[in-house]
Amino acid sequence: MAFGWIDEQAEARRRAGLVRSLRPRPAASPLLDLASNDYLGLARHPEVTEGAARAARVWGGGATGSRLVTGTTELHTELERELAEFCGAEAALVFSSGYAANLAAVTALAPHGSLIVSDAGNHASLIDGCRLARGTTQVVAHADPEAVRKALHTHDGPAVVVCDTVFSVDGDAAPLARLAQVGREYGAGLVVDDAHGLGVLGDGGRGAPHAQGLAGAADVVATVTLSKSLGSQGGAVLGPARVIDHLVNAARTFIFDTGLAPAAAGAALAALRLLRREPERAARARAVAGELHARLTAEGLAAVRPDAAVVSVRAPSPEGAVRWAAECRAAGLAVGCFRPPSVPDGVSRLRLTARADLTGDQLERAVRVIRRTRP
Repeated sequence: MAFGWIDEQAEARRRAGLVRSLRPRPAASPLLDLASNDYLGLARHPEVTEGAARAARVWGGGATGSRLVTGTTELHTELERELAEFCGAEAALVFSSGYAANLAAVTALAPHGSLIVSDAGNHASLIDGCRLARGTTQVVAHADPEAVRKALHTHDGPAVVVCDTVFSVDGDAAPLARLAQVGREYGAGLVVDDAHGLGVLGDGGRGAPHAQGLAGAADVVATVTLSKSLGSQGGAVLGPARVIDHLVNAARTFIFDTGLAPAAAGAALAALRLLRREPERAARARAVAGELHARLTAEGLAAVRPDAAVVSVRAPSPEGAVRWAAECRAAGLAVGCFRPPSVPDGVSRLRLTARADLTGDQLERAVRVIRRTRP
């Protein structure tokens, strides 16, 4: 039978307790949300939703084509200009998703004969970029600049170091300044995914590279998503103008993909302008994460200290994590559930995301539910 192996894999997932399923959410959910990536609470902000609606009214429902044909509007270039200025980069290029931005950056900057040094904790989009690139990939120990140094020392030729700025599983930050220093010793570029840093880290939320003094560096390229702190959809690559020009001409996920929908570009631009006007939102998101961690650990839960807005709580097993998340949901709290194969270390977790708009009472309620339902 065609695709018969699918049934075998489905049964194996069922036995292992690793079945995933879609759960459509209503427009007005009664759940307290600690599962989404809406770090600044902007996804439903009136200025952001109006930015999306206004862009759709002016430009239509879709971009109508690839960026090099009809998919680049004046709105796209406006967003790119303001993103680059905000983050301290020379130029920016907007993509239809953060995933597409990561594939573009890694594949276009790692040609045949190059070495890609990839952190073991990297996001799947960076991993897939490494797999698709023509260079050779060497995976090194998590957040370990000396491991990066050893990998670069054995290679003679072009090289790039690839890592998240804030890792999505435990919320820990990469030592970007040290990684950049090691890279410079060997003439290697640094490509970082700042999906969880933009809007949370740096002066007024300008991102992790800005926070670590790397904004505008000629050998640093950052990718961002517009779907987390900016409450919209899409992604972007930030870096030197010559790198951005190279991506326009060489990145397949830019050349052959339909441009980002105008509504998403309009929402992201509105959110960015709101963040510039209210920079305290970034500090608030970090403060909420710290408070959440303190309250969880005070209850004896194994929570990882956050470097940004992600707080993870260790679970005893994959089945235990799924059950814990389900019981939280039944008690009115939405949390993320990470388990193999999504976690590189095989340790299952609840993943909680702090939001700048969470109140003290909501934090207390969340901790109470997590404590009461723990396995």
